[in-house]
Amino acid sequence: QVHLVESGGGLVQAGGSLRLSCAASGMIFSINVMGWYRQTPGKQRELVAAITSGGSTNYADSVKGRFTITRANAKNTVYLQMNSLKPEDTAVYYCYCNADIHFGGTGAAWGQGTQVTVSS
Repeated sequence: QVHLVESGGGLVQAGGSLRLSCAASGMIFSINVMGWYRQTPGKQRELVAAITSGGSTNYADSVKGRFTITRANAKNTVYLQMNSLKPEDTAVYYCYCNADIHFGGTGAAWGQGTQVTVSS
């Protein structure tokens, strides 16, 4: 069982910055990957950034150079630093985690979602 709690969303002017946080808890033995997805009404949820246990990262082309994903392994926490925000970044952002859990097997979870609104 994995549980995710997100924080850090809000309203910001274009060009501003926000930092999202996601803390994973539960019967976690080790985390395989954590990441951030975003979704707007009528659109498919899309990957924004992800980071593996080995530190490899992936970013959507639309956010490369502006967003940075990092992980605090000891805390099972992932961060998304969002700089130079654009109105197009407005969405609900969801944290994702896939982890090996105690007693074997894997668990996956989505965060509750946090609204990011960028005004022009």
